Formats: sequence, structure tokens, C-alpha cells
Amino acid sequence: MNNRRSHIGVVDRLLFVRQFLRHPMQVASLVPSSRFLMRRVLAAAAVDRGGLVVELGPGTGGTTRAILDALPPDGRLLSIELNSHLHRLVEAIPDRRLIAHRGSACELPAVLAAHGFAAADAVVSGIPFSTMPRAVGARTAAAIAECLAADGRFVAYQASARVAELCRPHLGPPRVDTELLNFPPMRVFRWERTGG
Repeated sequence: MNNRRSHIGVVDRLLFVRQFLRHPMQVASLVPSSRFLMRRVLAAAAVDRGGLVVELGPGTGGTTRAILDALPPDGRLLSIELNSHLHRLVEAIPDRRLIAHRGSACELPAVLAAHGFAAADAVVSGIPFSTMPRAVGARTAAAIAECLAADGRFVAYQASARVAELCRPHLGPPRVDTELLNFPPMRVFRWERTGG
């Protein structure tokens, strides 16, 4: 089992690198996130509370699997991936709580509605706000803010601080932590909506 998991990890890393080289504006990093970063992200998003978690940019599915491991049995995970190859990898994960959707994060309100959801309890994003066109980043930030539940959380793990600038008009200033045990080191930005 450990050999199989190790083999899958190597394959995932190679796929990640290949997709990064083909689509550098869509894929955030050359290597998948470390378990230390994932632990910090899951805690910031309070995934263990359940409800609906939305994942933007799942890549090869490493974060998707980590979210599913932490998510309660009655929770749901809606994963949104623009890259068709990476979407197929996530779609193949066998978990009844997972809905894999191919599309853009900018379309988040329409995607939620299409799957019968009114709002997200948590949104987790690894998409690279620093490399996407500013107008796309601004639309994505507005879409996330529009879709958060009254006590919802938005967590973005990024190498750049541009996400904070783009989200400030919609969600205010974030709380920021840094995870050094990742390559590259990542900042974890967290917003929590309080009240209506």
C-alpha cells in the first residue's frame, strides 16, 4: 500500500509539472502542496465543521483528498477546475461527497446554483491570483464574496499577496499566516464573514 501511494505521489508530481509547463497561468506551482500546508489550510477553513466546502483549483487532487479526509460524513465538497486534464483526475476520486465541476471560479454563483446550493460554508483556493489577469482575479474575488454563507470562511494559499488586494473591497483585510514547510513557502490568507 505504501509503495502504491508513493507511486501515485510521484505520478501526481509529474502531472503537476507537465500541466504547469503547459498552462502556467492556471497552475499555481511546480509541485503539489506539502502536508504541513494542507494541515494549516484545513484548520483555517474549519473543514471539519462540514457543510458545503468549495475547492477552487484542485490540481491533481491532493488537496481534494485532504479535504475529504477531514470532512464529516454529511459534508459536501464541490471542486471547480478549469484544466480539463486535471478535472478528469479529480472526477475519478471515488467519494459520494465529492462533486467535480469543470469550469471557472468566476462563475461560482452559477455553479453553486446548478448543483442546488445557495451558499458555501467554506471556500478553499489554490488558484494563482498573482498570475491571472487582474480583471479575472477581481471577478473571482467578487464571486467568492457573493457566495459565502453568513458565517462562511474563505482561505487562499498563495505565494503572492495579490489575493488580499483583490478581496479587500469585498471581504475586508485578511488574517495571514505563513507556512515555511512547503516549496515554495506559502502564505495562508483567511477571511471569515460574520453575521448577514
